[in-house]
Amino acid sequence: MTDKPNPKFLGKDSPLPQSPEEAVLDYVPNPRKGALYLTRFAVPEFTSLCPVTAQPDFAHLVIDYAPDQAIVESKSLKLFLGSFRNHAAFHEDCTVGIGQRLFDEMKPHWLRIGGYWYPRGGIPIDVFWQSGEPPKGLWIPDQGVTGYRGRG
Repeated sequence: MTDKPNPKFLGKDSPLPQSPEEAVLDYVPNPRKGALYLTRFAVPEFTSLCPVTAQPDFAHLVIDYAPDQAIVESKSLKLFLGSFRNHAAFHEDCTVGIGQRLFDEMKPHWLRIGGYWYPRGGIPIDVFWQSGEPPKGLWIPDQGVTGYRGRG
């Protein structure tokens, strides 16, 4: 990676990838190397497909990470997450797979993802993954997503 950002998608017409495997995540140099800070992406309208019924599943994802040398470029992340719309996978596979891919490619100090899935069949499923212990001194706010309470 060079020290000069060269995003592949920013400012360009970028069609939605057909699958998460086809999606390319773009990383740029961390503009605050050496500073310990947290970046959060909240994705309240994430969708994928049930691998059994092919019905849509909906989730509110919260991705927190403490960057090291690189940060993920947000448009490429949006395209990657959008590629799950036609992807059939269980909630656990989607949530953990997204977290692991970001961690493996970006190599942050620390990363966690919370997948707050809306109920289908009457059961909400929440899935959480983190790369390990957070760095000492990192401020980590609550993810701010309340548990599912139904209507009313």
